[in-house]
Amino acid sequence: MNEAIKKNILNTIKSYDKIIITRHQRPDGDALGSTRGLAGILRASFPEKDIRLLSEDRSEELAFLGPEDETPPDSFYEGALVIVLDTGTKDRIANGKIHLAAEVIKIDHHPANDLPYGDICWIEEGRSSICEMIVDFYVSFKDELILTPEAATALYTGMVTDSGRFRFPSVTGDTLRLAAVLLDQGIDTESLFARLYMEDYEFFKYEAYVYEHMERTENGVAYLFVTREMQERFGLSREAASNTIGLMDSIKGCLIWLAFIDNGDGSIRVRLRSRFTEVQPLAARYGGGGHDRASGATVHSWEEALKMVAEADAQLGEYKATHEGWL
Repeated sequence: MNEAIKKNILNTIKSYDKIIITRHQRPDGDALGSTRGLAGILRASFPEKDIRLLSEDRSEELAFLGPEDETPPDSFYEGALVIVLDTGTKDRIANGKIHLAAEVIKIDHHPANDLPYGDICWIEEGRSSICEMIVDFYVSFKDELILTPEAATALYTGMVTDSGRFRFPSVTGDTLRLAAVLLDQGIDTESLFARLYMEDYEFFKYEAYVYEHMERTENGVAYLFVTREMQERFGLSREAASNTIGLMDSIKGCLIWLAFIDNGDGSIRVRLRSRFTEVQPLAARYGGGGHDRASGATVHSWEEALKMVAEADAQLGEYKATHEGWL
């Protein structure tokens, strides 16, 4: 079935002279890597087409992947194809003009929801990343498509970041085989990993602060409130503040960890992660979603944040009481 969908996507791409590629708001490595990677493949393969990467949200930390296109007049969308990557729901698309286009393709790996969109949809929930799906798309039609080293680097970036450096349960043999296709393009992995994981000296002071101030519930939910004061004190970018979630991922007995980031507009972004048990249902109860063990949501007060912590604690207590083998 997926082979037929992929063939349909390729034929649809061939039929349009103008193609717009976009992604979700607050882009991560997978959203950025997949959009830049697909744009690179299509531009190299179809140089006669006008292909634009148009998203309202950018990322300072991943700007090394290259520049993006400036906003064109609305008329550019007329008769154009839009490809939306890594975005489960329409309200999270970082482009408010896709309704002006002639047709929309959705490529995603998030669980299906009750708010479908897209004229053509290719969804594989089991994939570790959208970048993995784009590489699979390239391999399926490699006699017709061209993979450049720049596109390979962007796609490898997304595969590395969304799979936790190939540690998450969603990683399969196919994931690694497709990653090898990218590595064969001569990616400078030393420079890439330095850009992804080296931090400014001041960030390590923040990291020490996190370990001093994070809290843990009775059943082992680790959590931290990243207030505006903290963000200003340590000079945290939006992305750096969000990345706090990764500082709590290796605590024995803490199978759920939460980071609450004050957006400064009355809303609080929540990043949820877990091991063995699922946090996606918890995120969904707060208007969010994502993957089973990596999700996001939004709350609107610290009281509501504490309510979520309490629910996570109850869930984890029940899990530990009914399961063995957790660390």
